[in-house]
Amino acid sequence: MTKKRSLREWLDYQQQLHPAEIELGLERLRKVWRRLHPGQYQALIISVAGTNGKGSCVAYLDAILRAASWRVGSYTSPHLSRYNERIHIDAEEVGDDELCKAFERIEKCRGAITLTYFEFGALAALDLFSRHQLDVVVLEVGLGGRLDAVNLMDADAALVTSIGIDHQAWLGDNRDAIGAEKAGILRVGQPAVYAETDMPAGFLQTATAIGAQLYHLGDDYHYTIGQEAWSWRCDTTQHHDLPLPSMRGDYQIQNAAGVLMVLQLLREQLPVSREALEQGLIQTNLPGRFQVIAAEPLIILDVAHNQEAAAVLATNLGSMQLRGKLRALFSMYADKPLQAVVATLENVVDEWYLYPLDDARGCSVEELSAAVLQAEGDAEINCSDSLQNAFQDAKQASVAEDVILIFGSFGVVGEALDIMLL
Repeated sequence: MTKKRSLREWLDYQQQLHPAEIELGLERLRKVWRRLHPGQYQALIISVAGTNGKGSCVAYLDAILRAASWRVGSYTSPHLSRYNERIHIDAEEVGDDELCKAFERIEKCRGAITLTYFEFGALAALDLFSRHQLDVVVLEVGLGGRLDAVNLMDADAALVTSIGIDHQAWLGDNRDAIGAEKAGILRVGQPAVYAETDMPAGFLQTATAIGAQLYHLGDDYHYTIGQEAWSWRCDTTQHHDLPLPSMRGDYQIQNAAGVLMVLQLLREQLPVSREALEQGLIQTNLPGRFQVIAAEPLIILDVAHNQEAAAVLATNLGSMQLRGKLRALFSMYADKPLQAVVATLENVVDEWYLYPLDDARGCSVEELSAAVLQAEGDAEINCSDSLQNAFQDAKQASVAEDVILIFGSFGVVGEALDIMLL
């Protein structure tokens, strides 16, 4: 009898199976999916794309819909610490055994078709959701939109959170081109929400050509922020004095406003009470999004790894009126906009603590240092061989009123959480 693979063995196998980390396109996946599930998908599907804010919006949708007593499956990527974080069914992470059985089914169905690590995971999520009696499935689009594995499914509603410059090698080098790719998750006649005011022409043109019913922040819905509450309105509905989301920052209210528009458009299929809205906003908690995990010194974790996210991080830090020094523990993948991220934060960081990721895609300490010095010629830089050593150095140098910021990628924050929980 063939020995069953563990989850770790399955993931190692998937990383070696395909010659490329990413292969955009849906034909291979469609063939495998038809073999896995030739019938109609029963649950209502909401797809969430965008440069930043996707994970937060998935979390809001999941929490609000569950508070309204709907059965919800959610899929996100990447994970912070455990692969299982990517797939939730009614708020519970899927277990190793269920994941391995899904991988076994995919392996039997794929035949000679090669799949990437990400494609295996997306198919596993869809397979598992189909085996539970779910009312709605919320899917985060990992990269772009049109050719992403998640776009295998026809969404009943789509939310695009924002469009910035990221993944240029696959999506294009300007917001119009990237916007056109992300609009590929929209479907003819189905509602779609664009959740920031600045909509690229490429996104609008593609959405119009597809024939989606497009709703846009600033035109079709609005929100205002108060000291202790916020309000939301569209042409037919108003919500006054909503509780501020538990996740920090005005950008989180923009995310939540987009979610409310999606729920408004789906109100006949998925009615949600005011009580469920409030409960979901308050209870949504997503690790690594301006997450404060300790005080004296204050320790903040954030997965900011592009210029737009770095700008939001800088704004959040500026609003805190910090009294002490801010020490940033930082590393990043080489395919991310290193220089732009550093330049965006150099005015708020007092000291940099740099280290290399344990990953072939990671920047070297020399590359990280060069980027910091280019942004700020007299920057104070400390280099370490690991996050743990960098953290120990930063903590030893800090006093109670100082801040230690750990940011740069999901890998950085995931490792930091592991260290803090030891």
